Amino acid sequence: MTTTVPTAGPTPVPAAGPAPAPGSGAGSATVTAGPVAAAVPGGGPGGFDRLLEAVVGERAAAVRNVPATLTCFTDHFPRHPVLPGVLLLESMAALARTAAGPGTWRLAAVRGVRFKHFVGPGDQVHLTVEVTAHGPHRTECRATARAGGRVVATARVLALVSDETTREGTA
Repeated sequence: MTTTVPTAGPTPVPAAGPAPAPGSGAGSATVTAGPVAAAVPGGGPGGFDRLLEAVVGERAAAVRNVPATLTCFTDHFPRHPVLPGVLLLESMAALARTAAGPGTWRLAAVRGVRFKHFVGPGDQVHLTVEVTAHGPHRTECRATARAGGRVVATARVLALVSDETTREGTA
């Protein structure tokens, strides 16, 4: 079951129980939210502004507004301000962490990133993430960013690992 989120509402709360396998449908944990910047890891300047939908282990959707007041627009670029691609990528990663579910997830790898159109001041970016592989210690997602009715960026793979995972070279 999926819940669409209103513009204002409660803090995100995952449903109780373990995360289901992708595509299982029944018993999926759903996250709903209103103001996200304070409640979702990665929300705010490097993340997204409003969570629209999140089904743990399956998919998530969010909106990121791009205000003209961002300091990056003064230098990137003065005559033609453009949102840096790394900030757009961080928004996709923040949404992927939300789709991965509870716990602390860190971005381990990114593959197949394509920036197709510029994102500028005043744009509203709609982010979607689809979980392609989900486990207790590793999650992989595919992400798309749209602005003005067209795809502005895609990421074929955003690989996340649980912070509980032992890192290579450590005991």
